[in-house]
Amino acid sequence: MGTTADDAATEFHDFFERHHAELARLAHLLTGEADAADDLAADALLALWHRWDRVRAAQHPVAYARGVVANLARSRIRSAVRERRRVALFWSQRAEHVDGPDVPAVLDVRSALRRLPFRKRACVVLRHAFDLSERETALTLGISVGTVKSQTSKAMAQLEQLLGHEAAASELVGGRK
Repeated sequence: MGTTADDAATEFHDFFERHHAELARLAHLLTGEADAADDLAADALLALWHRWDRVRAAQHPVAYARGVVANLARSRIRSAVRERRRVALFWSQRAEHVDGPDVPAVLDVRSALRRLPFRKRACVVLRHAFDLSERETALTLGISVGTVKSQTSKAMAQLEQLLGHEAAASELVGGRK
């Protein structure tokens, strides 16, 4: 006996209510853009709704949803990088170029995370901010457990260089926002 459209809609609504905030938080930590986080989560949930029969039959629907958010975040970051390159190219071709003062910025965890390559950032965020297991992180990102281990280890070493050991560990786990 199959489920009705109303049952599917109710199931999806419950899934949405339970996981939207978590998916938005994931998008925020992956992109560093608070304004885009809700939009990315909504886009991911819309994509899930279109494939809801497959998603709800999946062994790990939440991992699938996190993977969709990670892929959308990756696409957004790539688009932003391309746009910055176009802007930099435009400004580099201008005849008058004035170097501004080199003003050091205070690094916080979010800016340090933005400096990591996407896969390392995703591994650290999922493992430490979302407290996922290595296996759950691997499922979410579609990579092996060994890759999760190595990427997380390398990312934490980079964050420790940028922030110091205490700040890197405490802000990712205890400073949830």
